[in-house]
Amino acid sequence: MTTLRVVVDQIIAPAPGPIGLYSEELTRSLIATAPRGCDVEGIVSAAQREKYERLESTLPGLRGLYTTTLPRRELAAAWQLGITTSNGGGMIHAPGLLAPLRRHDRVNDGAQIAVTVHDMLAWTHPDSLSPATVAWHKSMMRRARKHADAVVVPTHVLAEQLLERFEFGDRVRVIPGAARSGLVLPADADERAAALGLPERFILTAGTLEPRRGVLALIEGLGGAQAPDLPLVVLGPSSWGDVELAAVADEAGLAEDRVLALDKLSPADLAVVLSRAAVFVYPSLAEGFAARIIEAFQFGLPVVHSDAPELLEVAGDAGVTVERADAAGYPERLAAAVAKVLDDDVLAGRLSVSGRDRSRAFSWRDAAERVWQLHADL
Repeated sequence: MTTLRVVVDQIIAPAPGPIGLYSEELTRSLIATAPRGCDVEGIVSAAQREKYERLESTLPGLRGLYTTTLPRRELAAAWQLGITTSNGGGMIHAPGLLAPLRRHDRVNDGAQIAVTVHDMLAWTHPDSLSPATVAWHKSMMRRARKHADAVVVPTHVLAEQLLERFEFGDRVRVIPGAARSGLVLPADADERAAALGLPERFILTAGTLEPRRGVLALIEGLGGAQAPDLPLVVLGPSSWGDVELAAVADEAGLAEDRVLALDKLSPADLAVVLSRAAVFVYPSLAEGFAARIIEAFQFGLPVVHSDAPELLEVAGDAGVTVERADAAGYPERLAAAVAKVLDDDVLAGRLSVSGRDRSRAFSWRDAAERVWQLHADL
């Protein structure tokens, strides 16, 4: 029996975030697509038994868990310094940079380690992260350059950015993610919409209020005299540091009842929101991937997005693109693009069809099969 050991620790982290969701979706699909004679084991930090039970419940079919002797914080610090304990040879796949990167003999011992890089923010937008996070990412990337047998990235754009800074050669593999599973409209959709406080018709966006995400620019644009007069629903927290959504909206001239933040939704609730929005706007200035766009496409939502290269790669020609150049005019251009979609039923219909078609290009099953092939190639 051949075992693929996956670092699943982010799934039980205090704030799992996008990497936790990615880890869960990918690992579940790796289990489902395991070739004959192969199985999947999880690698996880020392934690409470109930967290292990939650992992096993979340990932049915997992062969078992290899638990380290260190809690998460200490484990991340140890692996950053290259202090790792052996859990046997074989294949290790890390859905992030948290990995036991060490010197090993892939040819003679059959040991191999693949890591995943989701973005280059520690280099391109360090102000959006804490200094400790930036330092950790840079340190782990140096270890990956020395010891990783493969580096998975979600887009070709990110692959190019990575290779511009690090000599990974042919070790970089592009394997996109997909929309989260479970996005199915529930039978009690009306009741859920009422409980969430959803307006009858609204503009939808996603992200925090960190400037790189572009939500601030969108709010500013919607406060303009010629902007669409529809409520805005934000998939994300209502604050970022000392920046409050209500205060930002008020400063832009939007009435308090025109902006609603919804954070940490269940898949069923998210499906309700996506099914009822008039348009989805993703104004981010820089991303590693854009699963939110795929989710919107899946529900036939017309999409407006920035011309960030990563978003262009994911969206293809299925969305309306807004140039980021000339930052002062970006908010107005965003609002104009949204108005164009809302006022043109033919355009909105075409975007809906092309978006649904585009969403079919991404699946977790395909991602998992490509990860299995990657380790087979190694």
